[in-house]
Amino acid sequence: MSLHAEWTKLRTAPGTAGLLFAVIVATVALGAAAAAAARCPAAGCGQDPARISFTGVYLGQAVVAIVAAGVISSEYGTGMIRTTLAAMPRRLDVLAAKAVLVTGLILAAGTVAILGSLIAGRLIRPGHGFTPPHGFAPLSLGDGPVLRAAAGSVLYLALIALLSLGAATVVRDSAVAIGVVLGLLYLLPVVAALVTDRTVQRHLEQFAPMTAGLDIQATTGLRSLPLSPWAGLGVLAAWAAGALLAGGLLLRFRDA
Repeated sequence: MSLHAEWTKLRTAPGTAGLLFAVIVATVALGAAAAAAARCPAAGCGQDPARISFTGVYLGQAVVAIVAAGVISSEYGTGMIRTTLAAMPRRLDVLAAKAVLVTGLILAAGTVAILGSLIAGRLIRPGHGFTPPHGFAPLSLGDGPVLRAAAGSVLYLALIALLSLGAATVVRDSAVAIGVVLGLLYLLPVVAALVTDRTVQRHLEQFAPMTAGLDIQATTGLRSLPLSPWAGLGVLAAWAAGALLAGGLLLRFRDA
């Protein structure tokens, strides 16, 4: 019942389809621009072509945060949350239904976005020196590291959605929730870059949800990463789980 009710609200909410389309457009457009800007004039240029092609995730995640935060904060803004909880008093079921639906939508949009980015990178890169003579095979999901980077990027976007949903449940305000999530994503790497102590900097990179999570995109230089690709994604998953846990507890025990 909760799942059906939440699906009805989500698919009829104004702007949902447009924002999901924006996730795809923003991700593919920035990824294509990054692929067009990258150059590899000679062999051994040290570039990671898959990661370059998936650069659009840096922008697409901001739209994902907006989508996910609005799933619950819009109800707090209009007061509809009272009606929702009166009709479905099992509050954690409501949050779980929202999480399942927003995850499914972002997985779908993210898959389209990442496939579009992969195709764009495959078409653009050869004209900029990313060729077999320079040591770069065409981007393909048949290549294990590329497949992991692509699938991991889709999962990354889904985890950003869950993190945003949890944050919005905690603060009950869309703008504040989006600000908190974007601050975590974009400001922590800036702080880490300003730290001069390399040990402290590395720990900050391991802790920051975006820096750690996007290690999943790396297909070269894995030994130099602060964390292994899947461990980095696990850090983001822990952030998302913590936000949802906090949101669930507050939703359960706090007045609507």
